[in-house]
Order: sequence, then C-alpha cells, then structure tokens
Amino acid sequence: MKQFSDQFDFFPFSHDLAQSVLTVPLSADQNAVIFSPDSLKKIAYEAFARLSFTFPRRHLEHLINAALSPEASDNDRYVCACMLKNALVASKGKFPLCQDTGIANIFGWKKGSALTSGDAYDALSEGAKELYDERTLRFSTSCPASFYEEYDPKNNMPAQVSLFDDRAALAPIPTFIADSPKNSLAFIFCAKGGGSSNKTAFIQGTKASLNPAAFESFITEQVQKFGSSACPPYTIALVAGGLSPEQNLLTLKLATCGAYDGMTYKPNPYGFRDRELEDKVRKIAAATGYGAQFGGSQYAVEAIVIRLSRHGASCPLSAGVSCSAHRNLKAVLTKDGFYLEKTCENPAALPGFEKATAYAEAKSTARVISTQGGIQKLLSSLQGAEPGDRIILNGDILVARDAAHARWQKLLDSGKPLPDYCTRYPICYAGPARTPEGAVIGSFGPTTAGRMDVYADSLMSRGAALVTLAKGNRSKKWTEACGKYGAFYLGTPGGVAALIASEFITAEKVLDYEDLGMEAVRLVTVKNLPAFVITTDKGKDFYESLAKK
Repeated sequence: MKQFSDQFDFFPFSHDLAQSVLTVPLSADQNAVIFSPDSLKKIAYEAFARLSFTFPRRHLEHLINAALSPEASDNDRYVCACMLKNALVASKGKFPLCQDTGIANIFGWKKGSALTSGDAYDALSEGAKELYDERTLRFSTSCPASFYEEYDPKNNMPAQVSLFDDRAALAPIPTFIADSPKNSLAFIFCAKGGGSSNKTAFIQGTKASLNPAAFESFITEQVQKFGSSACPPYTIALVAGGLSPEQNLLTLKLATCGAYDGMTYKPNPYGFRDRELEDKVRKIAAATGYGAQFGGSQYAVEAIVIRLSRHGASCPLSAGVSCSAHRNLKAVLTKDGFYLEKTCENPAALPGFEKATAYAEAKSTARVISTQGGIQKLLSSLQGAEPGDRIILNGDILVARDAAHARWQKLLDSGKPLPDYCTRYPICYAGPARTPEGAVIGSFGPTTAGRMDVYADSLMSRGAALVTLAKGNRSKKWTEACGKYGAFYLGTPGGVAALIASEFITAEKVLDYEDLGMEAVRLVTVKNLPAFVITTDKGKDFYESLAKK
C-alpha cells in the first residue's frame, strides 16, 4: 500500500460530495460503497485537468535520458530538449501539452463491492466535457450528419467510456488495481490523439507467427511502419495472442496507457511481459535511424511486449504507440475521496533538466528565412538547402489541414479556382487548441503530413503548396511532386505545441471556413520558428535517405 500512496496524491471529498457517496451494509462484515454521479464527474474533470498540462515524472526522466544519451544525435538532443521546455510551459496551466488534446478515453474497473448510482457513463463524460470547455482544450471530434457528411459538435463529445468488473474484464487487469483500496473504482484516463492512434496495426496471425525469426520480422516491419509522424520518442507496445481480436487490441491500448507497468515477466495464462523481446524492440527502434523525428537513435524511450493465451487456430498480433505527448493518468475513487497519479508540476526541478534543455538553443549555422515577399522569393531563399538542414522561419504562414484541403479540392472539381491565399503563403498543416484568455493562439503544433499527399498534383500544378510545413515522412507521390514542381517540404518538431504557441507565434486570424472549428483556414505570423528541410525541390528526401542507410 505504501508504494501505491507514493505514486498518488489524495484529495478528500468536500462535505457535499462526501454526503453523496453512500456506504451500505451487505452483511455483518461487508459493506458496499455507492458512488454518486457527482463523484464520478469530479474525478473525470480533475484527471483530465492534470493529464492535459503535466506529465508523470517517469516520462520526463525518459526524455532527459534521451537528450543526454551518448548515442543521441544532435537532432535527438534538440527535439527532446524542446519537448522538455514544452512540458515546463504547459505545467503553468495555460497551454496544454499538445494541440491535439485528444479524445477522452476512460477505462474503469469496479473493485470489491463498489457500485454506482445514476448513469455512470454520462457522469464521467460530463466531467470530461466540462473540463475541455473550461480549459479551452481542442474539440477534435467529427460527428456524422450522414454516412459521408460530418459536423463539429463543438464539445469534443462523445467520450469513449468503458467500465468493467475487476474479475470479468476483457483484457488483463491493470497492475495498480491490486494495491488500490477495497470497494473502490479504479480508472485510467487517457487523452488519445489521432496521430498516435493512427499507428495502431492489427494482424490475424497463426502459430507460425510464434517463433523467434517470424516475430522479430513482425517487430521490424511494424516499427518501421510507425515512421516519425506520431511525434517520437515513442512508447512502443506489441501484443501477441488473445482469446479474441478484441482482447488483443484492448490489451494493446491499455499497455500504451501504462496499465501494465508492473506486469509480471513470469509466463502464465492471463498475460505476461517478455523482457528479452522488449530489449529487442528498443534495439530495432534505434536502428531505424528515425530518432526523435529528425534522425538519430532516440526513436523509443520504452517498449512493452505482452503475450496472451490464444485459440489454437489463430494468433492475433498488434502494435501501437503512445507518442511523446504521453497523456495517461491512473486514478482511484474511494468512499473518502479520490487518488490521482502524481505528475511533475515543476519539471525544471528534475535532475538533468537544465543540462538537457540547453540543447534547445538554435544552431548558429541554421539558415534564417523570411516568408514575406511571396512564394517565389521564399523558394529562392531555400535554394541549395539539403535534407536534414535546420532553418529558422519568420513571417506569415497559412494554416490548413484535412477539411480545408477537401473543400479546396471540391472547388477544383466543380471548375472553380482556388482561393488566392493558397498561392501566396507556405502552408502549415495544423489544428490549434482553442485560444486561452490573453494568448495569441492556443497550443499549436503540426499534424501528420501524409494525409494531404493525395492533393499533391492538384495543388502544386496551380502554384499552391509549393512550401509546406508539417510532421512525419511523406509518400513517394509527394516527393516526386516536389521534384516536378520545385517544391519544398519542411518538418516542424511535433510534441512542442505549448512552446510554439507561447514563444514562436505573434499573431493569428481566421481567413476562411470558420465553421470547421480547429480546421478553419488561418494566417499566423511566426518569429524564429524552428524547422528542418525534409524534401527538397530536387526530390531529395530526408527519410528516404535514412531508409537507404
């Protein structure tokens, strides 16, 4: 129990909440605890408030170790240092850690004789909904108006809520529940962003998948496929087996949330980790050369490999990541109050933080480039740049992502021209969090570039998208289009959205499609924004060169 209390902060209920949580005798030596909707709403609100702005100490220590590792590249150190500075900015409670503040994922387990009154699902959802609204987090959900048309509900709902009995859960029980108080409700709250969710892979394998050579091949293939677009350094999870596909995938999801940090390494029918394979995953990850986004060895800070029982005719295999915005929080609701997993409110006090963040200083050799004067002038300024070069950007940048690109394509398909702003500015793919009071913009970071690759020819042939900024590797189609039209693709560090909003953006306004919410077209003014050359006007690509190596 001491280990449990060392990892959690306790918050006693106010008088009103204490009155609403009932203890009911079941027998002479057993009571049931009935939790009210208000207590469920409270723990959800407080958990999402904590995980949206602060990290557990362990995650920050991973980033410090990555920045200080003797195997780290200069770019590894730079990106990890920026992530640490980002954590410091976010810890003040104004700018969330990531612009994609995620879908509210809530997993709960009833321990002992714990019961709920009213609608537990609605109460937990309401706590998340209220927090997202009050703390100006980003609304990311798109709800169907028909099978093909969507709308922004402007509240980030619905939440994903799953409640289990601790003896009948589909996946293995999270290890922290064993130490939690009796007759309690244990939770994992997770703000899952689209970028890391998109990396989940599932394969229906067979017994033939369970030999060292085949499984190592599976690891290598999946780790390579993750790429860099979900903001490494990653926590990588792989699960082999499962009594159903659903058990396998839920175990994977919970593994990326830290549910199995204390899982046994001893083989058993209910789930165990494999230390040797976890070491192998880290080595394979380092060998990719992707590093912390822009080349190096610090591609993964942690690996979790879990083996489950299976039906003899099948062997489900899955792989997934939690990105550098590792926003997961364990929590426990008791009759007296609630426990929240401890997070680091002052990252600067951690050993090694100051030394690690010193690597965030801009290189004196970085090329300083202005976006003012039109696209042709900007292209001239980028002439001669090589993949991997670090640059500093100043000036106006257009901000547009998936929904705006779809509308532009719809204009073209109907024979209409693009809006004139499309050809005047470089385009950054991003969807910022909502703007806190007194700030220029909410947390702002790049989204995955590859989703816009389908528009390469239709935009570039019309003089648009000749300079783009985003994150991650792109398709051959985009690379070839850059060579054909003389375009550049620049990578902006992911996982540093609070830092970008607070230090690098000086102005913002909505230009078009305001109804799209976070996907509206914006114009932002940046000052000393860091970026890396990924694809040049000659069709040379940074990530392709890493793959060849």
